[in-house]
Amino acid sequence: MAKIFKSLMLGLLFFFFGKGAASAQVGLVGQEIGIVAGPVAYFTDYGLRWNLETNSSNVGLGIGLVYYLNFAYRADCDCYARYSYFNDHFRVRAEVDYHEGELNHYGPLAQKESTGGEQLRAMIGKAQVYEVGAHLEYYPLSIRDYTAFAYPIAPYVSLGFNFVGFDPHTYSTLGPLEEHIFPTFDGYVSQEAGSTWSVVAGGGFRYKLGVSSDLVMNMQWRYYDTDWLDGLDHDNPQNKFNDMMFWLNFGYIYYLNF
Repeated sequence: MAKIFKSLMLGLLFFFFGKGAASAQVGLVGQEIGIVAGPVAYFTDYGLRWNLETNSSNVGLGIGLVYYLNFAYRADCDCYARYSYFNDHFRVRAEVDYHEGELNHYGPLAQKESTGGEQLRAMIGKAQVYEVGAHLEYYPLSIRDYTAFAYPIAPYVSLGFNFVGFDPHTYSTLGPLEEHIFPTFDGYVSQEAGSTWSVVAGGGFRYKLGVSSDLVMNMQWRYYDTDWLDGLDHDNPQNKFNDMMFWLNFGYIYYLNF
């Protein structure tokens, strides 16, 4: 998984920057790169989905490389592009992300001092996920004005899609999982890696740090077209939903055109 993620990051960097480095006339105006990181909250079959303890405890960490196309500028003249509403209010973001986290069962059933409660508490999962995708960001305020320091903060909302690769792991601290599994999940556990896609909706804001750099705060909600991201199926009475994730991240953006 780590090798795949490294290869994807190198490929993304080469695809976006290799041609620009090889041909000077292409220019870098309107291109931005950055790195983001922050906590990831998983909404899966571990614990009750809308249980506060579950949602606040099944938390991992995510990191990503991001690349932006800023249509307010032209690469052939290092100047502003001809004004249009789209050019002044939209960016395209491409990104490569990796996130992982430990998953545990929480909620009333897991807290019971019974055989079932003990089995749930002993059942541990791990999600390992990489994602590659593109998103369209909408800025209600002018991108040109923000770049010219007319205001220090630029809020935005975004929508996009990601290709997803995942590799789940599940075990029991009591011994072999098949001998100590909670009955609800018997026959609904998978240790197989797989791939799917996700719908990504988000929002956040940029803070103007300098002429060529921003700080960014981003919140994303990702819905996956699978319930196997955590290695557990949804065919049980507790969670009849596909897996979801909420990611709060912070990062640094650098403008290549300055």
